Amino acid sequence: MYSPKKEKVEQVDNNFTYHKPNENQADRYHRIRETAKVFANQMLAECPESRELSLALTKLEEAVMWANASIARNEPKNP
Repeated sequence: MYSPKKEKVEQVDNNFTYHKPNENQADRYHRIRETAKVFANQMLAECPESRELSLALTKLEEAVMWANASIARNEPKNP
């Protein structure tokens, strides 16, 4: 068996815990999603339907998710 470092155990705990948005985080999540939606629509207008376009849209969804996770996971609970 391994003995994980305390910091890694805390990171796993943080990453797999629900983080209720504080007063301004929900608005920031929304702005990130809206900005990504503009870009996604631009890609739909400029790119032919293809596997590559599907991958680009998927990666954009992932970028939004990770950006919002960055806010949720790494800001103080009560700023």
